[in-house]
Amino acid sequence: MSLPNEVMIKTMRKTITGTRPVWSAHPQDPAPASRSAVPLLSLIGDTPLVDLSDFAHERGVDPEVKVHAKAEWCNPGGSVKARPALRIVEDAEKRGDLTPGKILIDSSSGNTGIAFALIGAAKGYEVHLVMPANVSEERKALVRAYGATLIETDPLEGPQGAMLAVRELVAQNPERYYYANQYDNPSNWQAHYATTGPEIWRQTGGGITHFVAALGTTGTFTGTSRFLTARNPAIERISIQPVDEFSTIEGIKYLDTAIVPEIYDPTLPDRVVRISQERARAMARELGHGAGLFVGLSAGAAVSGALEVARELETGVVVTILPDDGSKYLSLGIFD
Repeated sequence: MSLPNEVMIKTMRKTITGTRPVWSAHPQDPAPASRSAVPLLSLIGDTPLVDLSDFAHERGVDPEVKVHAKAEWCNPGGSVKARPALRIVEDAEKRGDLTPGKILIDSSSGNTGIAFALIGAAKGYEVHLVMPANVSEERKALVRAYGATLIETDPLEGPQGAMLAVRELVAQNPERYYYANQYDNPSNWQAHYATTGPEIWRQTGGGITHFVAALGTTGTFTGTSRFLTARNPAIERISIQPVDEFSTIEGIKYLDTAIVPEIYDPTLPDRVVRISQERARAMARELGHGAGLFVGLSAGAAVSGALEVARELETGVVVTILPDDGSKYLSLGIFD
């Protein structure tokens, strides 16, 4: 029996666990009230939690173990780095460190730089970003698309060379710049303590047993871990690092030889899982083919580590972070 045309039919269907449902509506239906216009930067955070349990069970994880992952590409700017970038900027504004006329400057391997460029454009700040010349062309293009000035450094010196270069620039003309200093700025981890941790706690109903995250600036791991274990000290915290300094995974540091960020708390990880570049790349491809998730290399490393942890369990809820999607890595050929 068909319904009259004047009867509006709405169904709400959640394809992923989170707070942003996908609406499927009759063509004549008005959009839901929750879709009213909002400021761009208010869309940062509150990302969905993707259920990867079926994917994990097919790969040797016990059926009683759940594996979930935060879809951080849903942030404006396309990565988890929008969270700390916004907190860093707004905290600096409150202190009076960042004022109209000052240039926001920092070093970045890509995602934080893109986030700063976007936020600078939205708020009206000039942004200068120092990046190794070998970051992907997509990342360079995105920074320029938001109107930021890109300063490239020796690719052989990597992120550490970019960090030293930006410090030299600021030292030469300190009044000209606000140096965001994402690696040492406590606003970085505080952003995740205030947002990422509470979201995971809420989305798992407090059921999370293991938190797995890759170490870059270390802000995501540090802030989220501190929040979660404040709620439940029994939650195990697992960090992801490359197997050695030669195994380059964009967005992840090998802390044994890198300049360690001041915000990092080495007492937080209960264990470290080491992932090779080949393993991260293989998992990024496998997530595309086997789960319909188009993700970057750090996400591939994070899921690979999360599955390693999950395979050891008979029950539990493992949560990891998918820092960005794969769009910034296409020119590297890893999906060919």
